[in-house]
Amino acid sequence: MGVRRCRAAPEPDRLATVLRLASLEDIPALNRLIDRSVRGLSPGYYTPVQVDSALRHVFGPDTQLIADGTYFVIESQDGLAAAGGWSKRRTLYGGDQMKSADDPLLDPRHEPARIRAFFVDPDWARRGLGRQLYDHCSRQASEAGFTGLELMATLPGVPLYRALGFEELERVVAVGDLPVVRMRKVLSHKP
Repeated sequence: MGVRRCRAAPEPDRLATVLRLASLEDIPALNRLIDRSVRGLSPGYYTPVQVDSALRHVFGPDTQLIADGTYFVIESQDGLAAAGGWSKRRTLYGGDQMKSADDPLLDPRHEPARIRAFFVDPDWARRGLGRQLYDHCSRQASEAGFTGLELMATLPGVPLYRALGFEELERVVAVGDLPVVRMRKVLSHKP
């Protein structure tokens, strides 16, 4: 396993500051971001074989999130720095390549909303972009009537979600022999 070198940290005047709704036109940039994020942040957690398999079978854009208006990107002057969203649908994780059936709506009175598909470019890791996306998504889910959130975290994402107050429910192995952690949180803010 080789050492992956990241570009130099962006200058302060080049900070990512624009959070906006994702569109279908973002899909090529999202594919590049997802590949960079998974390859750059997975060493020490997953093997190269697991990473390749996950990129082929699990990770990728979910166009239903984009169509629902619940997927967001954070832009820097150099391109996408991060992406993530929330969902009012049953799917817990995975891109379009994992879907084979309907993706029914959740009942906010009885089911938690989903936090979905968070990816951060390695050059922007640990700068608060994941938290910024989460805060935006959790507010929107709360405004839609949801009182809880659930997600399937990759191992590199578990520390962020723990810091955000999520509790581990179970550890499972996803498609491609990828260990992941199902987590849940009760929302405390009111719409």
